[in-house]
Amino acid sequence: MADLAQEEAKFIADAKRLVDDITNNHTFNTVKPLMNFWAAFTPSRESGVGVGGNPKDTPYGLYRDGTELRGVYYSKPEVARAACLSMGDRCDYPILMGNDPFYGGLGGEFTVITPSLANGALVLRHELGHSIIDVGEEYDGGFAYYGVNALNVLEAPIPWSHWLTSTHSHIHEPPSDNTARRRVERSVMPMQAYPWTMLTASVPWSVQFASSGQYARHLVRFSLSGLPVASDLSVTLDGKAIPWTPRPDIGVDRWHYDVHIDEVLAGGEHELAFELKNKELEGTAQLCSAEILEFGTEEEFVSNPGHYALYPTFSESNETSYRPTNEDCLMRVVTTPNFCRACLEGLWLSLLRRVDLIDTLSTHCEPASVASSVDEKPHRKRVFDVGVVPLGQFRKLGDQADKPKEKYMIVWTKDGVPLDAFKDQTHVEIDDSDAAVGTSRYAVDVVFTTDEVRVDPLRLLRSGGEFSVSSCNRA
Repeated sequence: MADLAQEEAKFIADAKRLVDDITNNHTFNTVKPLMNFWAAFTPSRESGVGVGGNPKDTPYGLYRDGTELRGVYYSKPEVARAACLSMGDRCDYPILMGNDPFYGGLGGEFTVITPSLANGALVLRHELGHSIIDVGEEYDGGFAYYGVNALNVLEAPIPWSHWLTSTHSHIHEPPSDNTARRRVERSVMPMQAYPWTMLTASVPWSVQFASSGQYARHLVRFSLSGLPVASDLSVTLDGKAIPWTPRPDIGVDRWHYDVHIDEVLAGGEHELAFELKNKELEGTAQLCSAEILEFGTEEEFVSNPGHYALYPTFSESNETSYRPTNEDCLMRVVTTPNFCRACLEGLWLSLLRRVDLIDTLSTHCEPASVASSVDEKPHRKRVFDVGVVPLGQFRKLGDQADKPKEKYMIVWTKDGVPLDAFKDQTHVEIDDSDAAVGTSRYAVDVVFTTDEVRVDPLRLLRSGGEFSVSSCNRA
């Protein structure tokens, strides 16, 4: 089978579209100056991603476990590692993209994505959260809950304590035996499932679950693929229709749906059912996931965006961990385009472990004046330049829309004495005296502040450099 070299143009266009999407909105916009994206095309002998656990003849052997639109895995990690190594310092966070139009991805050593028009950028954001920030999930029904967005033991220190909303200021206190003082937002998950089942017109898919009847409101959450028209699927809770509206451009790709119901779910047994109405969609229409969540009143469970507290997350084994916000983070809801503040802070710190705020640092001498006579030597000056990553007041024009409150503070010193006249300057010119003897030590200290980072234990938001130089005017 011939190499599919003709797919290179599509690969480059897809890669550029995805990068533009994730960096031109809130997700990676503010850290954009810390990131470079490189694209490297490798032609395959077969196009696409394998299914049923069988990779196609492609360089990295990408495949899905079955036909479900969820994980996309690689079967040739050694090839991916060799490819990454060949790119040198342009492959810190390798991304493998398979030519498949539908939802799917993976985080970890290699971020795996597809160029799905509806979901490609959403999945890329989420999986890069795993790969760059090194955090786990926030959605229910998973198994990996770790990092700056997860608290697994209620008595342990809260990773996002410095982001907690002021109404929970008591949580800033060190843990004590009195754990009751740590308020947990009141919610429960009476049902959660990943059926990954093809729906049939003859037998509806249904699940029974019990509710305590002790919560003020509830949410029906599910995801579907192969169902672009609402009339082709009936969703009911205890026989009552649950209204849902497909994303207009979704086609047969996967999408997630939330139906909030602001009333008590009665105590006792309940049934959630999905009934395919269009027999022609058998073999295509798939129920991917379904979940019921119940919540207390707004006083018991604050649902407003921007509120940081302890929100319960329920694993596949129904164990409870805690996350920072209700639904402010794309690590919980993949259709959300933003990280919560805890994850965004983690993103800054993760990237700054690899990036120095000072790009360049140089010094040289140049004439400060022209000699007025043959006996007078031309006066010279010492010039220092520091090039910083374009953040704060040095962000590039047009890169300002979503800029947080941020600033560089730059301090120059000579032999330990601050040169106040050059505060926050990247270009410094110093006239040297003919009487100067020996060498002087000049230093620059660069500190970056942003309201997206409140805690920097490793001092990653600062950098510095120094020179030992002689006077430019010494004979």
